[in-house]
Amino acid sequence: MDINDLRGIHTLLVLVAFIGIVWWAYSAHRRKSNDEAANLPFADDDIDQRTREREKRTENKE
Repeated sequence: MDINDLRGIHTLLVLVAFIGIVWWAYSAHRRKSNDEAANLPFADDDIDQRTREREKRTENKE
């Protein structure tokens, strides 16, 4: 067994690890978490809109 055999085994192990991570990330039981993470940038829009509505209400009361 020489260094090239070790490099081949290492490459194979890294490939298996990569495929495992991809399988885990795209598996069905992670769908809800992935959907929530995908919508995070839009969550600030809702907060911003509520803040503006609250500011308008306080300005109208004055």
